[in-house]
Amino acid sequence: MTENVAKYIDHTLLKPDATREMIEQLIVEAKQYSFKAVCIHPSWVKFCAERLEQTNISVCTVIGFPLGAQTISTKVFEAKEAIKNGATEIDMVINIGRLKSKDDKYIEQELKALVNAVENKALLKVIIETALLTNEEKKNVLQIAKRTGVDFVKTSTGFASGGATVKDVQLMAEIVGPHVSVKASGGIRTMKDVKKMLQAGAKRIGASASVEIMRQQNLKK
Repeated sequence: MTENVAKYIDHTLLKPDATREMIEQLIVEAKQYSFKAVCIHPSWVKFCAERLEQTNISVCTVIGFPLGAQTISTKVFEAKEAIKNGATEIDMVINIGRLKSKDDKYIEQELKALVNAVENKALLKVIIETALLTNEEKKNVLQIAKRTGVDFVKTSTGFASGGATVKDVQLMAEIVGPHVSVKASGGIRTMKDVKKMLQAGAKRIGASASVEIMRQQNLKK
């Protein structure tokens, strides 16, 4: 794979102590490498949207992050506010406890509510937090996501016990099929990691080590 991988990368900064200066640096780097998107906390959406207005770089934010335990109406409000502030991509954490309680009706209701909330104004990526799920739970939530019409399913928040694995990305791509894309995130730090995830079926990569990844690609040119 010799192509520029920057077009697959969401350049991510979700540290709780991220400062304005750090966000500004993220924007500079996103422009320098032409990353697909920046992924930041909701309070920085407007700030980033204003500075990326004349670019092709999307503004992605996280909803129900990182635990997914907020009420459905809270997540809907968060998503609508983020879109109003300029977000064009929403990464929402499912209610993991409800999923593990086998409350499929709740999960379906939640995903439908978020699909309606974005109303084609933004991409909806659903974080299923693979490290906390059994294979059966993964398959179940992926089937629900597929039928509710989300745009992406995403492996991880990066805040749980593990991140993306090739095996999980392959499973996700196999179950959701061609109409829903897969975003791999969590623990992706090298060009080798990126290539493995793309080959496994990921269409997007979430990484905070994006600049180092691009340096590795440029060294090989």
